[in-house]
Amino acid sequence: MKNTLIILAIILVFIVLYFLQVNFFNWFNISGIQPNLYVILILFLGLFAGKRVGIPMGIFLGICLDFFTSKKIGISGIMLGAIGAMGGILDKNFSKDSRITIILMTIVATATFEIGSYILNAIIVSINVEIIPFIKILCIEILYNVILTIILYPLLQKVGYYIEESFRGSKILTRYF
Repeated sequence: MKNTLIILAIILVFIVLYFLQVNFFNWFNISGIQPNLYVILILFLGLFAGKRVGIPMGIFLGICLDFFTSKKIGISGIMLGAIGAMGGILDKNFSKDSRITIILMTIVATATFEIGSYILNAIIVSINVEIIPFIKILCIEILYNVILTIILYPLLQKVGYYIEESFRGSKILTRYF
């Protein structure tokens, strides 16, 4: 029951992030480029809840995002699912308590999402590949996501540890029990 409520809360947060992305960040953009709040959300889900939650939530929320914003359904679902898997893998190898590590994870996740989406769009939609404008967009979006991660990190960490405790529980086994 507790996990179901957390998943419903995550879906509610996704809806709030969607309206922030569509309305608020249209006014506060850098050179017409907005942050990608969904990458941050799915990365933190993968980090704190693990791959078992990060991958399905990434796929589901990515398909919902494609349904609302894109002509091709599935590209964001694939890439956000990959980000959820990446978060689960990075959790095993790195600390979630270090801000520098979280910043590096955000950089890698944003770059992975954007490069993967660009490649999939180039293959499926047959768009013209323009490297220099893409690199400019990628750098600004990474910078924007890193700034938002730094600002939101204390809140994300507290909520993340609550989610981690709920989904993973205490994995410590004592000798006598």
